[in-house]
Amino acid sequence: MARYFRIFVAAVLIAVSSPAFCCTSVIISGNARSDGRPVMMKHRDSGELNNLMRWFKGPEYDFIGLVNASSKGGEVWAGHNTAGFCIINTATYDLKDDDVPSSEMDKEGELMFKALGQCADLKDFERFLESLPKPWGVEANFGIIDAKGEAAYYEVNNHSYRRFDVADEPGGYMVVTNFTRSGRPDDRKGEDRFEKASLIMSDMDVSTAGHKELINAISRSGAPIMRDITASVIVFEGVLPGEDPSLTVAWTVLGCPTTCVYIPLKVFTSDHIPSYMKEHRGTDEAQICSQSLVIKGIYGFEKGCVIECAEVEKFADSHFSRTMSPLRYDRFARRLFKKYRMMYRRKLPKVVS
Repeated sequence: MARYFRIFVAAVLIAVSSPAFCCTSVIISGNARSDGRPVMMKHRDSGELNNLMRWFKGPEYDFIGLVNASSKGGEVWAGHNTAGFCIINTATYDLKDDDVPSSEMDKEGELMFKALGQCADLKDFERFLESLPKPWGVEANFGIIDAKGEAAYYEVNNHSYRRFDVADEPGGYMVVTNFTRSGRPDDRKGEDRFEKASLIMSDMDVSTAGHKELINAISRSGAPIMRDITASVIVFEGVLPGEDPSLTVAWTVLGCPTTCVYIPLKVFTSDHIPSYMKEHRGTDEAQICSQSLVIKGIYGFEKGCVIECAEVEKFADSHFSRTMSPLRYDRFARRLFKKYRMMYRRKLPKVVS
């Protein structure tokens, strides 16, 4: 087993010549959904294919976040906290209008890490931004949903931001990739992914769209959205205004979307992230992500094993509950991974002696 891991993970680690942070995202307002709860998705493309999850104790709120396996701490690339505050980002290349050197940029992960520890809602996030010394060291879209039912994108550069409320958009949703509405048209990136994701969303019943629909329809839709540098997917399903924020769920795919299954994660008052989504046995990699990359190396990211993953995901959808106790959740998470691991072993080539 270890031999396959070394061979195929080595085969899929690639040098990325295009921008390393070229994500595709969607937010659906709770006003557009039949259950009234907002939903937010980030399809992450990155030069760092090994992703994992970590639990953090913040100054105001505990939170969990999506991080690079190589991260030494202090940054996340998506996450949610005990207040029901959820945040993502997508890089932009059309907003920066100053001479701040590149060495002082790319602080989006640090900003989100700090925000998750102290923000409960969109207003908190705005106050948080204004409290930071400028320049902020960012050029990005930040997507946020909160436990008050609000949902918005923020276009942020080193000195200012613009807010776009998703509820005000036609259809009650927004698709955002790697450009902004307020930026320079000549510097837009990700327009092909924006057009494809927008077309998919226009055909989708957003009133019932959640993690399953978004991951299957968008993240597993093939090129140009799904690529060799796709590293993870996360879909946050929020709560109704006045509902317990702890019921917020992050459906998370660590690795290639066609070779890994989505795992529901909640923020408990202590660390209950499944062990296979964290550093594994002295390594800095998550076991499920590593196994996903092995299968990707064998079958390719286009083909993968989507049918087999769907069978495992049926168990996740039928057995998970937002109201699970930590103990019950731990048992569920172990059973879910057991099913994925059995699938993984079946997909490995047979060794002929």
